[in-house]
Formats: sequence, structure tokens, C-alpha cells
Amino acid sequence: MPTTVFEAMSRLAREHEAINLGQGFPDGDGPADVRSQAATAVTEGWNQYPPMLGLPELRQAVAEHDSRFYGLSVDWRTEVMVTSGATEALAAALFGLVDPGDEVVLIEPLYDAYLPLVRRAGAVPRFVSLDPPDWRLTADALAAAMSDRTRAILINNPLNPAARVFGAEELAIVARAAIAHDAIVIADEVYEHIVFDGRAPISLLAQPGMRDRTVRIGSAGKTFSLTGWKVGYVTAAADLLAPLSKAHQFLVFTTPPHLQSAVSYGLRKDDGYFQGLADEMQAKRDRFIGGLRRLGLPVLPCEGTYFANIEITGLGTGEDDVALCTRMTAEAGVTAIPVSAFTPHRPTRGVVRFCFAKQDAVLDAAIHRLEAWLDR
Repeated sequence: MPTTVFEAMSRLAREHEAINLGQGFPDGDGPADVRSQAATAVTEGWNQYPPMLGLPELRQAVAEHDSRFYGLSVDWRTEVMVTSGATEALAAALFGLVDPGDEVVLIEPLYDAYLPLVRRAGAVPRFVSLDPPDWRLTADALAAAMSDRTRAILINNPLNPAARVFGAEELAIVARAAIAHDAIVIADEVYEHIVFDGRAPISLLAQPGMRDRTVRIGSAGKTFSLTGWKVGYVTAAADLLAPLSKAHQFLVFTTPPHLQSAVSYGLRKDDGYFQGLADEMQAKRDRFIGGLRRLGLPVLPCEGTYFANIEITGLGTGEDDVALCTRMTAEAGVTAIPVSAFTPHRPTRGVVRFCFAKQDAVLDAAIHRLEAWLDR
């Protein structure tokens, strides 16, 4: 397996002492009350193996969350599981629900772990390639990737790195295709609460006909800006969760109990917290994108996640995204990620991704460095 582009670019950033806007995580500490809850739980609570499916208090909180935001009725005992991060949930879903020779439809650009996991499960990837600037999913494109061997559709919504939020119309396209081919959908919804401009969280699990054929994956790391905790959670019908949980037991078995306790507290925070997260990230988006536009850089639409993309074909350098990101790190001291790393089937060479989930001073410094570089 290759070294990820994130490790390669981060190494280059350290070498050149660059501002690293390639790494997809916030540089803050997360909510103080959630961290305090974890500290209390580790000093006063249980520190031996928790139940394999997760602490009951967190599984109950996940079920309450899904009811609160999506109107779902979820049995926490049989339909919710805690995982060591969303990536582990993805692995468990693929290893538990997909057989060798099955086909899995991937929508690119895609999170870079999807393809290795699909292949390691022995499945055959089939691709739907979306195009900038709008990254729109069509029924014809999805239908062309489906066959009588399709076992699953894997979709990320909101979509990293494209910053797209698929709405009800596009989710209905996915639902119709899944139902027509009797396929399941693995819905990676880790950025569910980082949506902008008045949008509300939306889940495939809540779409008509999808309750019994969707595996919904959430992430405390994204929702509470605590990516180092690696706490994810899965909601799925009992007959889907059962084989998924068997794969989970042989991957990690369980997740640290003090972190689970803190996340259960976090998921029960009032609506102000979740709206505040979206508002904070939207303000950072506006600050950073405003700076990019002031420099004359062509910014693509950003509807959710904490990533902003620019098209580089109009810059006139003749470079592809990898070459430009490499040179920008060395010369400007700002690191971004080439989007071709997310498009393994049909590489998109003309787009680069920045993470704006950073302190305002860091974002301003990056714009200042880019301005000086472009002036040169």
C-alpha cells in the first residue's frame, strides 16, 4: 500500500516550515466541558474493557441524536454500535457486509481510505466520477456504475474534499438505485453538523425506503473537533449491524470507555452547540475564502465540511495539482492537498484543497504568504 498523500505533504510542510492547511483537522482543543467529562471518567470511572458494542449510555445518546436530528426511531440495543473512529466503522461495514467478488460503487472524489478497504475486502470497485465546479451526482452516471453484482454504494455526505452537500434530490437518486438493485448504502456522514448557509443535517438513513438498507456512520471527532479521540458510531437495522459488529470485534473489539462517556455527554448538548459549530466553521470559511478571492484565486463553492478548493488551471503555470502543491509548500510556505489524491479512477488534476478549520491568525498568515508568493 502506498504512503498517503497527507503524510507525504505533511512531511514536506515540516521540511519547509510551511503553514499546513493540508491536514484535515481543527487546531483547537474541542469543547472544554466534553474534555472535562473525559478527564472525570478516566479518573473516577471504569477503565477496563467496555461492552464490545459500546457503552449503553453512548449507544442511547446516538439513538437520541438520530431521533432529534432525523426523526428516526432507533433501538439502541440492536441498531447502534460504537467504533474506534469512522474509518474503523467503514472497515467493519465493508468486511462484514461485502463478500469477495461483490461490487461496491464509489463516488469520487472520495476519502482516500475507501478504495484500499474495498479492495482488501475482496470487492470490485465501480466508480462514479463527479466534475468540478458543482460536483453534481446524476441518475445516469450512477446507473452506469450499477450491475446485478452491486452489493453496496458508499457515499460521503457532506463530501470531502469537494465540500458538496448532497440534498434530498440527489439522495433520492441514490435511494432509487439501491432499491432497484437490492443494494445497501454505506453512508459516511461524519461532517453532518458542518453545513453552511442555512442548510440542515440530512441523512440517507431517513430517506424513503432506506431505513433497512443503510449503514449510517457518524464521528465524534468531527462533531466535537476532537479528531484524536477516534470515536465513531454506526446506526443500522439489526440484520445489518449484526455481521458488521462481528467484523468490529476482530478489528479493535472496543473503544476507550472514558472517551465514550464524554461523547455521550456531548451528543446530548443543546441545539446551540451544534448550530454554533456550523456558524464557527462558516465564519472561518468566509474569512479564508474571502482572502483567496481577494488574491484573484478561483474558489469553488463550499457548502459544508471544513475544506475549500481552488481551480488552478486558470493560473497559467501549466502545472498539475501535485506539482503546484509541492512548489507552493517550498516557495510560499503554505501546504494544500492535490485533489487528484481523492480521484483514483479519473484523476482531477486541476483542483487543490485547503483546510480552513484553523485559528484565524493561521488563516490570515497563510493568505499573507500566498499574496507575497503570487506577487513574486
